[in-house]
Amino acid sequence: MKLIFRLIKNTLKWIVAAFFASTILSVVALRFIPVYVTPLMFIRSYQQLTGDDEFKWCHTWVPLKKMSPSLPVAVIASEDAKFLSHHGFDYQAIEHAAKRNREHPEKRKLGASTISQQTAKNVFLWPGRSWVRKGFEVYFTTLIEMMWSKERIMEVYLNSIEMGNGIYGAQAVAEEHFDTDASELSRAQCALIAATLPNPRKFSSKHPSAYMLKRQARILREMRYVPKFPTNE
Repeated sequence: MKLIFRLIKNTLKWIVAAFFASTILSVVALRFIPVYVTPLMFIRSYQQLTGDDEFKWCHTWVPLKKMSPSLPVAVIASEDAKFLSHHGFDYQAIEHAAKRNREHPEKRKLGASTISQQTAKNVFLWPGRSWVRKGFEVYFTTLIEMMWSKERIMEVYLNSIEMGNGIYGAQAVAEEHFDTDASELSRAQCALIAATLPNPRKFSSKHPSAYMLKRQARILREMRYVPKFPTNE
């Protein structure tokens, strides 16, 4: 019996060691290597193939310096105003969301994910709200904040985030919705893209509703208070 317990103990040690080694090496590697595919891309493709939606996968990696400088400013204004100053987590926003969700459980759950957290989720994990997935998200967010620059986090975020049905990243949405390159997106177009990010499969930057145009106007106003984002040029 002792031999069995020792074997189980040693096996668990190897599994834990392998997990930490592989995840740390992955984060280090992706500091330099473009992220061409993500788990969400495969999940959406499977959903399209097994559902009624037309199969679509549009994604082209482009460096941050080849995107419009207004795009990172727009997503910071829309998604994460403290991105440049926090270390992966906006504790004030988390506290506010927890309080609001606790006091108003009948309303749609309010999130408080930062751009860093969304990047960790998009690149390394799967969609969901379980505590297990959230725990992995905290782990990977901490790793990328330690090992990547803010510029790299933003670059990966803007290349991997879903921006429409089967559309992933800045270059794909620029081509599909605005018939241009990511580098040529106007300030207004960047604000409109950012306005869709809470739910890009519901809200369209190609055919914006009145609600989207209102969000776009608000983001354009708030962009004036966001400093120009560095692009490593």
